[in-house]
Amino acid sequence: MRNIPLVEKESLKAVLFPREEVLKSVEMARERKSLLERATMLSNLYHNKVKIVFEDREGSKMVETTIWATTDAAIMLKGGIVIPIHRIHSIDLL
Repeated sequence: MRNIPLVEKESLKAVLFPREEVLKSVEMARERKSLLERATMLSNLYHNKVKIVFEDREGSKMVETTIWATTDAAIMLKGGIVIPIHRIHSIDLL
């Protein structure tokens, strides 16, 4: 597996995200949405952190944080930081 840089969530305020979907199938996107909803619930109830691998304009990055909310289009992190769902590769519960 390639080395994906870990970034601080505060650095995500200046990140630009392309419009293209990063996953290859509708089924993978469905699974990602389900995992995001579960991770959001665990973050809010138990303050569980998650590891999110996403891709911005520069390449893949990883952040470890709690998810405050999930909408149809994006996830919200503390401090008003938003990551579009279509740019998320994976979510791992920590």
